[in-house]
Amino acid sequence: MASPVFDEMLGPEGRVRPHYAGFQRWLRETPPERIAQKRSEADSLFHRVGITFAVYGEESGTERLIPFDVVPRIITGTEWRALAAGLTQRVRALNAFTADIYHEQRILAAGRVPAEPVLCNTQYRPEMQGVDVPGGIYAHIAGIDVVRADDGRFYVLEDNLRVPSGVSYMLEDRKMMMRLFPELFARHAVSPIDHYPDMLLDMLRSVAPAGINDPTVALLTPGAHNSAYFEHAFLAQQMGIELVEGQDLFVRDGYVFMRTTRGPQPVHVIYRRIDDDFLDPLAFQPGSMLGVAGLLAAYRAGHVTIANAIGTGVADDKSIYPYVPDMIRFYLDEEPLIDNVPTWILRRPDDLAYALANLEQLVIKEVHGAGGYGMLIGPKASHAEIEDFRQRIKAHPERYIAQPTLALSTCPTFVEEGLAPRHIDLRPFVLSGRDVRIVPGGLTRVALREGSLVVNSSQGGGTKDTWVLEA
Repeated sequence: MASPVFDEMLGPEGRVRPHYAGFQRWLRETPPERIAQKRSEADSLFHRVGITFAVYGEESGTERLIPFDVVPRIITGTEWRALAAGLTQRVRALNAFTADIYHEQRILAAGRVPAEPVLCNTQYRPEMQGVDVPGGIYAHIAGIDVVRADDGRFYVLEDNLRVPSGVSYMLEDRKMMMRLFPELFARHAVSPIDHYPDMLLDMLRSVAPAGINDPTVALLTPGAHNSAYFEHAFLAQQMGIELVEGQDLFVRDGYVFMRTTRGPQPVHVIYRRIDDDFLDPLAFQPGSMLGVAGLLAAYRAGHVTIANAIGTGVADDKSIYPYVPDMIRFYLDEEPLIDNVPTWILRRPDDLAYALANLEQLVIKEVHGAGGYGMLIGPKASHAEIEDFRQRIKAHPERYIAQPTLALSTCPTFVEEGLAPRHIDLRPFVLSGRDVRIVPGGLTRVALREGSLVVNSSQGGGTKDTWVLEA
């Protein structure tokens, strides 16, 4: 028998949870025609602003609108404070781990994390060994994916530390809700999030190389064909910094400069939205046209800060995720405030045997997979898909982890047939500079297909505004 799914809005026996009572009253009082009109208006406005997401490999075109739902995901202030404390703890430990593996490697020597999945990881960068980065911070911007299971507790599903995306949709969803339904915000004490760009810029300036009092910050994008280009342009505009491509920068005498109409201008902090492999053709992919020749040398010399740091990806690999609770105990001497989802590491013979015997009940993930790709959801898969994964796992067990199929919480969502529950997750954004800061909320993603557990935009998911109540 399937476990009961936790409904964010409705408690046992269908009773509305207290923090949703005000919204439920508004929903009951508002004519369905007005809500339908406002939903249509939201689609038009998002199209006009250009809030789109590129989906590679689709014949219907390279860009589409991310569906937006007008029913907010609401979190109480008490719940949020506990969640924020757990996220802060987790990111502190992940930064300590990344600093350690590129320096003393104490956690490897102690046997708390095995060396092989770290040092042989495709995201591990030997070029960063011994390199000191400002403040010892590697993951300046972290997007931590959190889910609520059927027991009502939050669990961390995934850590995104390389180039986490989605914060622009969080901000635009809030602007849209305030524009469409101002009366809702008059009834609810919703914590503001519009100061995120200011927080981000303050954090980026705070990690500039030593001795730089008025740093120049630039956002490095791969260009307009990247799936998240809207976000790159949006954040640069909101922060009032230059949006640059690799060809706009150059390195001279170990320093980074930006080409401008007034001549070369020094750049001290680069918020990069390009993967490590393409950052510097002299150090990584020789054919890369996206990066800046000599950037790694300038970085190693301490003349520029790169956020997130080169080599951070090793800490968000799915093969490393199971060890984060031990990182918290090792570096912080604390117990984890938010649990991981139970995980089987298929490089271990016993875990492998269990997974192969129970593929129909498990979620199998590629350790390097992202965006909902490279994944098997056993209960939803066909016999042929399960057998295909069985052969892949047997051939390369080290490439996979397994997790139970969580009954992700649901939130009422407008779909074609009306209001219906759909599964959701939450990606809060954690900023690490002089201190660790989080705007209250995050990006709530929703699986729009009935019964689907895949919330990724690249797989047809949508988004909701996330309200953290101040009371």
